[in-house]
Amino acid sequence: MSHFWSPGIDRLSPYVPGEQPKVADLIKLNTNESPDAPSPKVIEAIKAAAGEGLRRYPDPSSAALTEALAKYHGVERDQVFVGNGSDEVLAHAFYAFFRQSHPLLYPDISYSFYPVYAGLYDIQVRALPLDRHFAIDPDDYVGESGGVIIANPNAPTGRLLPIEAIERIAEQNKHCAVVVDEAYIDFGGQSALALLHQFDNVLVVRTFSKSRSLAGMRVGYAVGSPALIDGLVRVKDSFNSYPLDTVAQAAALASVNDDAYFVESCQRLVGNRDRLVEQLTALGFECIPSAANFVFARHPEHAAESLAAQLREKKILVRHFRAERISEHLRISIGSATECSTLVAVLQEMLS
Repeated sequence: MSHFWSPGIDRLSPYVPGEQPKVADLIKLNTNESPDAPSPKVIEAIKAAAGEGLRRYPDPSSAALTEALAKYHGVERDQVFVGNGSDEVLAHAFYAFFRQSHPLLYPDISYSFYPVYAGLYDIQVRALPLDRHFAIDPDDYVGESGGVIIANPNAPTGRLLPIEAIERIAEQNKHCAVVVDEAYIDFGGQSALALLHQFDNVLVVRTFSKSRSLAGMRVGYAVGSPALIDGLVRVKDSFNSYPLDTVAQAAALASVNDDAYFVESCQRLVGNRDRLVEQLTALGFECIPSAANFVFARHPEHAAESLAAQLREKKILVRHFRAERISEHLRISIGSATECSTLVAVLQEMLS
């Protein structure tokens, strides 16, 4: 502990991101990145933006991107907020909505950044256990609370919560903000955006990192009622008025405008996922039904930590969590068809 630190810094438990090693010929299936390159139109937009205009500050409101997203989702411009990756958008949401007198509710197995934000902003929380099938029970989310946040599909399990269940949670918590983190919704399931006409307390958070192949650009956004968006803007402008740089805005706008490429990429990944689940099941793995760009699986006869270590020796990275209840599972990102085939072949050799 440094004597220069503010009080409480020593008690923070920072988020640990997935490993990003610089190793040649690595099959990297540990951080849910897209196996596809961004749209060619995105690359063109990046090249066009990387010019003389970079000496100027970027548009602080990301107006062109905000308007494009509003049109894309059929909402008004004042219902869209853009930020530096969905992590920053979520952080602003925690500060804007969840510092209440009652605890924030979220699943005990979910995106591990949620307790980190809560610790940073001194937010009291109540983690609600998933059931034995790793599913959320909407009836758990009742009573006094200072907010609700769920990832749908959930991470790291990949399990999808039906839109009717989200509707029940929103109805049961009209007194507070309900944030639905939809980082993986483009790979399966109905978005909670369908509920925005019905609930002014629902905020949907999205990212360009997964389905739009722009993890390296850091672009995220939220869609909700004007009142919720205004809260996010107030926090943003008290923190960083220019969260999204000129190049990132251009890249994201080009991605939104190339919907055909986006849809084709998502469909290809879903096909790879379905084949991988079938092949893993044939090898004896138990896979939780996934609507995301990863599979959460365990093998009843082989320790997950050992499997992850053996795969690493073969230059294949998957994610292993040592947390309680999920320490025997591996989270395997969906790679290209070739990468998935290589993974299955290596596992087959290992298990035999």
